[in-house]
Amino acid sequence: MRPMGSQTPRIRNKKARRNYHVLETIEAGLVLEGSEVKALREGKCSIDEAFARVRDGEVWLMGAHIGAYEQAGRFGHDPLRPRKLLLKHREISRFLGKAVEKGHTLVPLTVYFHRGWAKVELAVAVGKREFDKREDLKKRDHQREVERELARRQRGR
Repeated sequence: MRPMGSQTPRIRNKKARRNYHVLETIEAGLVLEGSEVKALREGKCSIDEAFARVRDGEVWLMGAHIGAYEQAGRFGHDPLRPRKLLLKHREISRFLGKAVEKGHTLVPLTVYFHRGWAKVELAVAVGKREFDKREDLKKRDHQREVERELARRQRGR
């Protein structure tokens, strides 16, 4: 049993918002094996290279790496296996319509637990170009300078 107040990790795809313009997001359930759940609760997951694909009317998470759970021994799991995402047919068809447009892709943003169930925040996204990334860096640097100046002025009072 887990101690009270312990928090399961929220695994983020740090590259997603840097490399893509996020158009729309949706929460999907994640089908996992027992050792995958344990490893995920320990934070042994990377979704930086992951993406979602629609096959035969179902959505699959590809390229997500869930590390081995030590206590599973030989009953462990394949770290890179495709994992099924649980969405309603209506959500799949609406999401698929947007995802099949040229230049659009399905990217996982975060993996987390909600009420004991593994969830993935999935986004329809468009890849950024190099100049878009530079513009984002300039905006972030400018915002940081503005906040620094405001903090300096408030301390000077």
